[in-house]
Amino acid sequence: MRPLRVALAQLNTTVGDLDGNAALAIRGIEEARGAGADIVAFPELTITGYPPEDLVFHRSFVADNRARLSEVAQAAHGIAAIVGFVDGFNAAGDPAYNAAALLADGKIAHVYHKIRLPNYGVFDEQRYFAPGSDCPIFELAGAQIGMNVCEDVWTDRGPSEVQCAAGAEIIININASPYEMGKSEVRRRLVRGVATRNRAFAVYVNQVGGQDELVFDGGSMVFGPDGAPLVLARSFEEDIVFVDLDLAMVREARKVKGWKGDPTTLAAIGRPVRVAARIFVSEDGRSPLPDRPVQSPVTGDAEVYAALVTGTRDYLGKTGFKHALIALSGGIDSALTAAIAVDALGSDNVTGLSLPSRYSSEGSMTDAAELARRLKIKMWTVPVEPGHRAFEEMLGDIFKGTEPNAAEENVQSRLRGNIAMAIANKFGWIVLTTGNKSEMATGYATLYGDMAGGFAVIKDVPKTLVYRLANYRNDDARRRGAQPPIPQPSIDKAPSAELKPDQFDQDTLPPYPVLDRVLERYIEKRQSVQEILEAEATSPEPTADEATVRRVIGMVDRTEYKRRQAPPGVKITGLAFGRDRRLPIASRYRPR
Repeated sequence: MRPLRVALAQLNTTVGDLDGNAALAIRGIEEARGAGADIVAFPELTITGYPPEDLVFHRSFVADNRARLSEVAQAAHGIAAIVGFVDGFNAAGDPAYNAAALLADGKIAHVYHKIRLPNYGVFDEQRYFAPGSDCPIFELAGAQIGMNVCEDVWTDRGPSEVQCAAGAEIIININASPYEMGKSEVRRRLVRGVATRNRAFAVYVNQVGGQDELVFDGGSMVFGPDGAPLVLARSFEEDIVFVDLDLAMVREARKVKGWKGDPTTLAAIGRPVRVAARIFVSEDGRSPLPDRPVQSPVTGDAEVYAALVTGTRDYLGKTGFKHALIALSGGIDSALTAAIAVDALGSDNVTGLSLPSRYSSEGSMTDAAELARRLKIKMWTVPVEPGHRAFEEMLGDIFKGTEPNAAEENVQSRLRGNIAMAIANKFGWIVLTTGNKSEMATGYATLYGDMAGGFAVIKDVPKTLVYRLANYRNDDARRRGAQPPIPQPSIDKAPSAELKPDQFDQDTLPPYPVLDRVLERYIEKRQSVQEILEAEATSPEPTADEATVRRVIGMVDRTEYKRRQAPPGVKITGLAFGRDRRLPIASRYRPR
């Protein structure tokens, strides 16, 4: 029996671009057929893009996506394909389903409805979809194959176990699994577990690219029944990879008894269903696959940086913006944002804007200019002093007799925001804001000032990680024999908003290593004050006392209203501000 050749088509789809997504799938089918593949698998909700959110509630949207699926099916001759789409809404009262279609012989041969619907973090699938119940197994070129969708494999006992117990030798799982730090390794362990637990080949196809605040990192993969990786697609790039699967490996592995799950447990998961359709694939001779060593995945700071570049590039590309404007302060946040933007868009499509005030240091202005020179971007300089004086005069009578406070300081920030937005508005550009997660968490940002913009590139990047990424980008340039893009003084200097004389972040915030640790424990781990203090007591580094912990938590809780008005930005952590953290603005609860 010849090996079954499987293609994994890792696509960068766009939500709502039904025609464009269908065209990508058709091209993928043609390329896979040309390489002699028996079957090609595409990501979850290929036709609609992921996540379609409330578009699913529009019956016309669901009908149009079904029509595009039928067009894709017509391309599936001599090869089978698994394509994600939204099913349902065929009659009044019908639910919608997150579905995978088996295409063959120019038609839709079978449809699978996703059983496990995630409803946590960024996922709201139970809002949109009903769960399925059937676990299909189909035969292709002598191989028994089970197909399922994303969350279906995120438990030890799921549809894959039902399908394998009923005879499936290959599991094909299609995904739109968004990136967060450390998740790619979790996925690899997960897919390896599906393979070894079921003595089967596990084929995992993921989406790639940015969609609003989410980034999909690809990394599609196949593991054998012995747990060995057979192929790994590129990270953060479209890719199509091929693998020949020798079913003798599965049959040999299954000679050992006791691998099947408990029948009662499996029956509660879903019902195994045999697909009756006979699927014909080309028996023409095909060339052997070229050697493609299983490459090492992108990890660490390189992975995070790639996610930020991908998210920025695709947000602008998919929303129609071609040029970005960034206010350059000479500090590390704006420097890192600019470097990411140039790597995403090219230096010709990024403009820097220096907005010095009476409190801006000579060093800051020099560092901003040097950054622009190294990145090869145009930079304009617009001093805010004339506007600052005008505001002081306009507000003089009202502010007379009061002590200066943040109101006077923030006038400068709001002037800068207005100037940047005016320029972007004039030329049809987008302003990229430069605030980091530590600032957004504590409210150390000016509403309608430095928060004014269309996309917040590093809003989910804690300040300590900002330093790491800046150093990573410079080190990467040195490894390639290029000049580091970020001037060293921007990295070394003490952070300052420069809105008054001798102002530094650490005047009002704890040291960033301490602050970021407390923020991670409170926001991402949802720890109480007592739990944070207990964790701090075991830290070998400088720790936060109870007063500091309570002060930081108070800053976070009081500034929810600011975060609600912030632009979207790339999600990289396990819990970002936005869709996966939803708290009331008017709340009197204070953690104990």
